[in-house]
Amino acid sequence: MTEPPTEGAEPEGTDRDRRNTCRPVSLLLGLAWVACVALLLALGVWQIERRAWKLDLIDRVEHRVHADPSPMPGPAAWPAVNRADDEYRRVTVTGRFLHERETLVQALTVDGSGYWVVTPLETPDHAIVLVNRGFVPVERRDPATRGEGNPAGTVDVTGLLRISEPGGGFLRRNDPAANRWYSRDVTAVAASRGLPQVAPFFIDADATPNPGGWPRGGLTVISFPNNHLVYALTWFALAVMLAGAGLHRLFGTRGSPDHAAQGVS
Repeated sequence: MTEPPTEGAEPEGTDRDRRNTCRPVSLLLGLAWVACVALLLALGVWQIERRAWKLDLIDRVEHRVHADPSPMPGPAAWPAVNRADDEYRRVTVTGRFLHERETLVQALTVDGSGYWVVTPLETPDHAIVLVNRGFVPVERRDPATRGEGNPAGTVDVTGLLRISEPGGGFLRRNDPAANRWYSRDVTAVAASRGLPQVAPFFIDADATPNPGGWPRGGLTVISFPNNHLVYALTWFALAVMLAGAGLHRLFGTRGSPDHAAQGVS
């Protein structure tokens, strides 16, 4: 005759059922753990690859900045001009400034706050390129205060080829209607000033002195943040910590008295 189960005691199959139920959950948690560790390792490897790319970019730009200047690309070559191959190339161009169509773009430089003087330059073949002639302080905003720096004849300009900066600056959008500019957006400036056949880039003039001293060129800041190694080490460290925590949990649980008791029939 079978005795009734003692009050408060669980059926014999309860522990077995609980273990059978926990196994799929444990498997899913293990897979998620492996996936997270793999993802963190992949992010670390990606940052190492980004660091190699950034170092190569810095090296290429350094060579361009210190190379002998070459003639500015002509209209036939404009469609092929791109950031990766052309930005910060030293170029030279000859033409005549259209001072009456200059644009002032707000700037913050080592010389303080003020404006970049962006002036169209018309070449002998009637192409137009915007030239950032340099910086002027707020008190030199009015062209009448720097008339000596606006040559009327043919000039030679040497500087760095720069890619257009569409949209505006940080948290501030260009407002052509109000003549407020926060970035050197070639397309928008050309449309605002009614300029035809404008190069899709602009030129930052070098430090060659202008008559009268203003605008002041040669203030291009070339800086490429390169924190990829720090990011890579961070991702790798997180991967190691997560892997260590998972292994500790796995082997620690297996060695615990409760786990040993579960293995006894």
